[in-house]
Amino acid sequence: MKRREFIAIVGSAAATWPLTVRAQQPAMPLVGFLTNRSSGESAHLIAAFRRGLSETGHVEGKNVQIAFRLAEGQFARLPALAADLVERKPAVIVVVGPGALAVKATTSTIPVVFIFGGDPVEVGLVSSLNRPSENVTGVSWFSSELGTKRLGLLHELVPNAASFALLVNPSDSGAARQSADVQAGVRTLGRQLHILNASSEAEIDVAFAALVQRRASALIVAGDPFYTSRREQFVALAARHAIPTIYPAREFVADGGLLSYGNNNADAYRRAAVYAGRILNGAKPGELPVERQTRFELTINLKTAKALGLTVPDKLLVAADEVIE
Repeated sequence: MKRREFIAIVGSAAATWPLTVRAQQPAMPLVGFLTNRSSGESAHLIAAFRRGLSETGHVEGKNVQIAFRLAEGQFARLPALAADLVERKPAVIVVVGPGALAVKATTSTIPVVFIFGGDPVEVGLVSSLNRPSENVTGVSWFSSELGTKRLGLLHELVPNAASFALLVNPSDSGAARQSADVQAGVRTLGRQLHILNASSEAEIDVAFAALVQRRASALIVAGDPFYTSRREQFVALAARHAIPTIYPAREFVADGGLLSYGNNNADAYRRAAVYAGRILNGAKPGELPVERQTRFELTINLKTAKALGLTVPDKLLVAADEVIE
């Protein structure tokens, strides 16, 4: 073989070798991510989710892909988005809120990690917290259990309130339990409680009109994914009627609400991502017990307090995780 021909052959092989190796490399695993939230309110939560994946050695674009599906507050879209993710055959699906039931109904083989604000056993997501069944595990938010804590914080801010109102979504599985807990707390304070229901945008308006008619001094908004998607409506109505209101999540306060007490959502997203990473590393969902969220955050908006003529006690300011001025 002539030297010129040999160089040409070697050069051709060198040119094609990277493409051949690339073709032989396995595709990066895909992580599906489904939430009822909108993109605008999810940036800091998705950042926490990516941090959780990185803690288990998984970095988006480097050794893992993420397929995001956001329902933008349109809950009716969740089943279709769940089906779309399942069709892509990801290695694991992380799902936030009510979409968890849609994902479970769509697949019994793909590992699923949920972030859920109710009792996952009660609604049928898992058969046991310690040993989840089949392909599902996750992080369980406290939701209905925080009603009495919110009542106590609101009472500290408005100690002269003669009566309170509690607004709950009757379609929430924990609504009755939360109502009973808050009712017991109000009796301890020697006050009156008005329990109002709302499960649609129009019913929220009606509920606020009712609490004004009943002359409720302050309002507790129960934790519910639909309520979070309507937080601008809540904040506007509370301001219009000058009703001191405590909310279940800091997003309400960031949008102008008075104060909130609830789960540290970013921590829950991070912990769910750690579970997803462990599954990518070979763990089985049934071997990962459902984690209960144990980190909470108190957020106070001083500008809103001033607009309502309220002075926030130093005790609350010291206890707050975030004070918005």
